[in-house]
Amino acid sequence: MATTSANGATGPKVNHIGLPMVEYRGGKSTLCAGCGHNAISERIIDAMWEMGVQPERVLKMSGIGCSSKSPAYFMNRAFSFNGVHGRMPSITTGAVLANRTMQALGVSGDGDTASIGMGQFVHLMRRNLPMIYIIEDNGVYGLTKGQFSATADIGSKLKTGVINELPPIDTCALAIQLGATFVGRSFSGDKKQLLSMLKAAIAHRGTVMLDVISPCVTFNDHEGSTKSYKFLQENDEPINEIGFVASFDDIEVDYDSGQVYSVEMHDGSQLRLRKLLEDYDPTNKANAVRTLMEAHEKDEVLTGIFYIDAQKETFIDQLNLVEDPLATLPESLVRPPKSALENLMANLQ
Repeated sequence: MATTSANGATGPKVNHIGLPMVEYRGGKSTLCAGCGHNAISERIIDAMWEMGVQPERVLKMSGIGCSSKSPAYFMNRAFSFNGVHGRMPSITTGAVLANRTMQALGVSGDGDTASIGMGQFVHLMRRNLPMIYIIEDNGVYGLTKGQFSATADIGSKLKTGVINELPPIDTCALAIQLGATFVGRSFSGDKKQLLSMLKAAIAHRGTVMLDVISPCVTFNDHEGSTKSYKFLQENDEPINEIGFVASFDDIEVDYDSGQVYSVEMHDGSQLRLRKLLEDYDPTNKANAVRTLMEAHEKDEVLTGIFYIDAQKETFIDQLNLVEDPLATLPESLVRPPKSALENLMANLQ
């Protein structure tokens, strides 16, 4: 894509802050060819570029696993931190509290989140920290030869023929119940849906939790897998059709039919949902959890935005932090003097 300037010169197309898409790209992927994680990275690049997010204002956070390699493949100019296994939520919490002006984007996996990191995940969801939390969900442990993860469905089969007999953890239902304010599921192969969800996620202020089914082409893309490309293409049931209009665009969206539910985001953007399931209300928490449970009983894989609350206070608001980022304040303001400690100890005697 190219643009033509006033003097007739051509150059790469730029977004509304004047940056070409190349400024949002990362290194060359070392993941397996065809891995769904690569498709997710591409959609993140597209979303950040289209939304005009300044790369230097982004925190890329991750834990351990194939998914946690993903931040290396987008936004080279952003800040990045690869934490220990399952501990990405607490590291991100500290970083966001230190500098509330940054856009935090955490990438995790179903193992990193739903097993060793479950305790961290639970407390992050209940706090409503302003961040985007993406689970690249393939149902297996890709770095340790493809054993079932905690999100694998009952009856799903490994390449070795082993059948999973344990019930899965539904991270979307859990996130809704715990307090996340933007919860959805998508499929790495659905470019249009995932891109719209990511753009809406960027505009949301609060905890965004996106579970993205991302087939593992090495260990979990065979007949009998419920997280393969073929299974998702045949069993994907969208709960709504998603349209997103950024605050700097004209608010105009056309729908052929069906009732449209519009949610105004914190920056003035509009999230437009055309209801595909009868009377589905994405602001009704109980209905969202019930819908997921009913879909599970029918062996359906629902995708779309299940729940959104654009009004709930974030963790930053609850703590009543000052406007200036804590990391920029002088030591005299953030570190109590020796006299304060002495007075505290005296009161404890």
